[in-house]
Amino acid sequence: MGSTASQIRQDLNCFGGFGQQGYGYSVDQLCHEIGNILGIQHAHKCILVGVGNLGQAIALHLSFELQGFKLIGLFDSDPAKIGTKLHGTAIQSTDSLPEFCKENHPAMAILCVPRSAVPHLSDELYALGVRSFWNFSHYDIAMKYPDTVVENVHLNDSLMTLCYRISDELLPASQEEEETAPVDNKTDVKAEKK
Repeated sequence: MGSTASQIRQDLNCFGGFGQQGYGYSVDQLCHEIGNILGIQHAHKCILVGVGNLGQAIALHLSFELQGFKLIGLFDSDPAKIGTKLHGTAIQSTDSLPEFCKENHPAMAILCVPRSAVPHLSDELYALGVRSFWNFSHYDIAMKYPDTVVENVHLNDSLMTLCYRISDELLPASQEEEETAPVDNKTDVKAEKK
């Protein structure tokens, strides 16, 4: 990360004294304290809406419990998916969201639905008490509800950033030299006269 040991010690000191001067840190204790700072011990209840390819990948391959969440419900509007199970959890109809949320009080919703579905869905979830969103839809929920906690994930932007970084790294030295070489105006004038 390009940080010095001193910078890291100072950053950790902002959260309390975890180490012992001259001895360093107990790795187990430090991991535990960082987990407390991040709040991963809370196991916040969350639901996932939109069990398409992206939603399935998230539900199947993320360790929610290790990240401070507990996935308690999966929802979709596709009749072919409703009633099937994913990783032992039954996929429910989005029509059952009101009843489910009133009974289970999820703190966060993962939105893997098209952008066009989010205005109505976010209104419904907000009315049901959901105030945190992990949003893959490119719809700005925070503009509509400023008191929400929203983490927007833009996969296209991330991929474009990666493309730029790869292209920047692979730019051949000869091309860089051509781009930075001084232009000979005399040659250009002669070419124009001919």
